[in-house]
Amino acid sequence: MANMSLLSWLEAQAVMQKPSLSEVALLANRLHIVPEFLGNRAPFSDPDAWAIIAGVGLEDSIESLVALYVAGLCGIAYGARQIVEALQVKDIPLEQIIVSGGAALSPLVRQILADGTGLEVGVATATEPVLLGSAILGAVAGGEFPSVSAAMAKMSRLGSVYPPATGGIKAFHDAKYRVYAELQMQIDLVVQLWMKRLVPFSFVLRGNKRKFMISN
Repeated sequence: MANMSLLSWLEAQAVMQKPSLSEVALLANRLHIVPEFLGNRAPFSDPDAWAIIAGVGLEDSIESLVALYVAGLCGIAYGARQIVEALQVKDIPLEQIIVSGGAALSPLVRQILADGTGLEVGVATATEPVLLGSAILGAVAGGEFPSVSAAMAKMSRLGSVYPPATGGIKAFHDAKYRVYAELQMQIDLVVQLWMKRLVPFSFVLRGNKRKFMISN
């Protein structure tokens, strides 16, 4: 573990347990995480959303910690899937997710993101793609290129590409995603009951997908 961050070490432990990156998700078979610890930014814009960790037992092994880590990655992917679906409802076609920096440096994160969303994940070769985007816009504004598309074709490149899994792995993520969405719905009801116990007057509680009126 020397010279490794905790997340890198957890990823290494997870990858060692399965023959492929896609199959690592199976370690989180009975664990489900809705990682809204700071609320939901998108697509529900709900700062009051609660996180959920479901399926945790009394295990205290390294394997259980690794499984919890993998479940967290799956939860992040399913949150991204909800954003994708919200865009698709607005007739915005999506074929690929481009990632860079931060967690996207992890091959495992990239693959679980692809498998969890059902979209191909591409990795930008630029070390600072946000700055590159600014440079592309500047080049177009300065007349170096006739359009943003033309500038992108010359100034940017994709590196590795991670296609989404099919078959049993796809079915696994589809099932976990349904659980993820159901947990989001149910936590709204839990919050409603809890706040009704604590607050002796009527008010409106915002949920992910609806509003509740609570009264004594």
